[in-house]
Amino acid sequence: MIEERTSGGARRALHRFAMLAVGATFCLIFVGGLVTSTGSALAVPDWPLAFGKLIPAWQGGVRFEFGHRVVAGLVMVLTLGLMIWVLAVERRRWVRNTALAAFGLIVVQAVLGGITVLFELPLAIAVTHAATAQAFFCVMVALAIFTNPGWEQTAPADESGARPPLAALAAVTTGAVYAQILVGALMRHLGAGLAIPDFPLAFGQLVPPYWNQFIVVNFAHRIGALVASAMIIWTVARVLRSHREFPELRRPALALVLLLILQVSLGAFTIWGQRAVLPTTSHVAIGAAVLATSLTLTIRAYHLFGGARRGELSRASNIPISAQGVSA
Repeated sequence: MIEERTSGGARRALHRFAMLAVGATFCLIFVGGLVTSTGSALAVPDWPLAFGKLIPAWQGGVRFEFGHRVVAGLVMVLTLGLMIWVLAVERRRWVRNTALAAFGLIVVQAVLGGITVLFELPLAIAVTHAATAQAFFCVMVALAIFTNPGWEQTAPADESGARPPLAALAAVTTGAVYAQILVGALMRHLGAGLAIPDFPLAFGQLVPPYWNQFIVVNFAHRIGALVASAMIIWTVARVLRSHREFPELRRPALALVLLLILQVSLGAFTIWGQRAVLPTTSHVAIGAAVLATSLTLTIRAYHLFGGARRGELSRASNIPISAQGVSA
């Protein structure tokens, strides 16, 4: 009994450390957005040193760029510690692999950040840097979910006959949000954030009356916002209509609605405020929060209703899978 309590306490401690790492990663995304919003990406022109020093003078844009490096270093240390902890105590191979993937991504992210500085913000590398940051955040969120002591205590449920399955719908929604974030990153690094200066219309019309590459990217971001919003609304409606009895699904679904409203509002204020630093940076950070929440809903839906869980449900009830109408 004492060993079980000790083991449970260790698992909770690991989960809390994973949550701390997720929080630090979210702060890193905000600080990274702050660098772009303030135009400070090349305020420190060398890497890995800063003006040939470990710690430069904190003035002007250097505060934002070097602050970003400091937070990134902290996140790397936390990720390394989390990986070591998981490898030491975790028996599930896929959780260990997730921890290894997280550390691999933060190393790739650091290298991409260095290349971005050394080659003076090449567009492809800058956008890839942003894409990797969001992927890393997703992996960290997944790791926090997997290390939750309640993960393995969730009772399986049946969703037979639902089309499309909630897990598949939520996965497509998560993909749509991620794609939208990438288009947003392209728009930011291309300097096209105000290529269409009004909102919700475009030059006073539903469709821009003329086009260039900046307007195309900006308008694509707006269309992407409509698609991602529609997918989020569809997913949330599905949860609240059919699965509201599951708090592990209902809570992230409701959070998605609130975050979506906040994100759209921040997008509007970014344009109306001529890309003011705070709403612009918050728009980046809340976009990451939307992605993480959608991913959380996807993982939980698959864990609750997915193929592996349906197999557990059939074995628990001693009913063959074929008798339940579930194909192997």
